[in-house]
Amino acid sequence: MTLARHLGLAILTAVVLAVLSVRLGAYRDYQMAEVAAYVVPVAGLTVLIGLSGQISVGHGAFMAVGAYLCALLLLHQGWPLPAVFAAATAFTAAVGGLVGVAAARLRGPYLAGATLMLAVALPTVADQFPGLFGGDQGLVVTVTNPSFLPATFPPTRWLAWLTCLVALIALILLANLSASRIGRNWRAVRDDEVAAALAGLNVARLKILAFVVSAACGGLGGCLLAVVSQIVGPGQFTLTLSIGLLTAAVIGGLGSLPGAVWGSLILVLLQTYLIDVASSHGLSSGASSSIPIAAYGVILIVVMLAFPAGIQGALRRIFGPAVGALPLPAPARARRAHPAGDHPASEHHEEGSRT
Repeated sequence: MTLARHLGLAILTAVVLAVLSVRLGAYRDYQMAEVAAYVVPVAGLTVLIGLSGQISVGHGAFMAVGAYLCALLLLHQGWPLPAVFAAATAFTAAVGGLVGVAAARLRGPYLAGATLMLAVALPTVADQFPGLFGGDQGLVVTVTNPSFLPATFPPTRWLAWLTCLVALIALILLANLSASRIGRNWRAVRDDEVAAALAGLNVARLKILAFVVSAACGGLGGCLLAVVSQIVGPGQFTLTLSIGLLTAAVIGGLGSLPGAVWGSLILVLLQTYLIDVASSHGLSSGASSSIPIAAYGVILIVVMLAFPAGIQGALRRIFGPAVGALPLPAPARARRAHPAGDHPASEHHEEGSRT
């Protein structure tokens, strides 16, 4: 029933998005495609933090890996887009596995610092190998409409439909994964690693798996962003992007896939608005690019003070728990639902002892 419910909601959402795309202009189509490209990595990040309890400040690096691989495959190999999406996801998942092995030994600020160094260092690889990655100029990505569409079909509408479809598929997979046994084990590790280990769970393996899934979402999101922007360069994957992804996950509501959508909307619309305002007031490009970071911090503080559970948590408080059909339990909700002595890991342990 869970899969059927998720599929039904995804189909309904796809129909609504298609109608909006037809009624809106080309610029809104582009923004819709950009939001969909960010939804995937933000959803992966909210699963990583909200379910497994690990903090990452370097998901912009995973997006860079997926984007550059996407550009290289399209430029030099001419692969079809579905194969490129799959390859970018798989390769970035492997990179996430390597990072996850180290991350399994770290926690808290140490893990955040390690992923922060990854976000700073990895995009500079493009400058070290300009012949392969294009250096500061980047790589051009060319995507055309498929042959089954009419010649007059707007390219921006096709990009919006394509990215929204991929994002919906990713959300369905994440929602079902969170409702599975793996998701329950992640929540047990997040709440109490010692209790989870005593219950027989392999804590290190579960942490690595969470990083693999989250990194795969980052790589897929980077590939979608490359297709939307049609250029891949190191300037797209700065520290600002990683901070923006983390801010979007927190503002939308950690542990909530619908929250990833709200956070991605704010990430795209707010950044565009702030840069336009800064440019209209005669600020330099360097100053304009630093304004979103300050704005993210201010908005994050305000939202955390007013709505500790994020936008999706506030909507649930106002309209009830039915809001958001793809929920992931937030850490606070999980602790309230499982008081001392009634922990998910302890339940798992009791079931094992009865067996």
